[in-house]
Amino acid sequence: MKTLFAIALAFAIGSVASVHAQQAAPAINDAQIAHIAYTAGVIDVTAAKQALQKSHNKAVRAFAEEMQRDHTAVNDQALALVKKLGVTPQDNPTSQSLASSAAAEQKKLAALNGSAYDKAYVANEVAYHQTVNGALSGTLIPSAQNAELKSLLETGLKLFQSHQMHAEHLAQSLK
Repeated sequence: MKTLFAIALAFAIGSVASVHAQQAAPAINDAQIAHIAYTAGVIDVTAAKQALQKSHNKAVRAFAEEMQRDHTAVNDQALALVKKLGVTPQDNPTSQSLASSAAAEQKKLAALNGSAYDKAYVANEVAYHQTVNGALSGTLIPSAQNAELKSLLETGLKLFQSHQMHAEHLAQSLK
């Protein structure tokens, strides 16, 4: 079952895709794409930090450490790229919606403890990665104009697909 946050994320990114499909010119530019991707990474780092504070499950903690490490590394690469290109990531309604939905999900997860927390955190990670991976492949990568940005997004997608598989396996083990 997808969490409310994943549904909100799908709606926000789907709205961008819908507008993009209706216009001849890209609905989002590279500066907006960079901000959306960076925001998504920050959200997962924040979720991982919360999991490291709340979870006592070794497998969940190892997964959270992986999320924190990998998403921080990709965001660092993204920041270096936008600096190199002289681009300022541009806040936009999709980024704002992502941040708002993430804050609500973090609050909901904060109220849980023990195995209930672990299961909810991992279920959210599965849904979140499914949604982000779909947005990367269906909207953000095709809309990116800069080849280096597109390449970074493609590399990130491969990594995040492995995260999704890891989360799915972890979710199965927690049942």
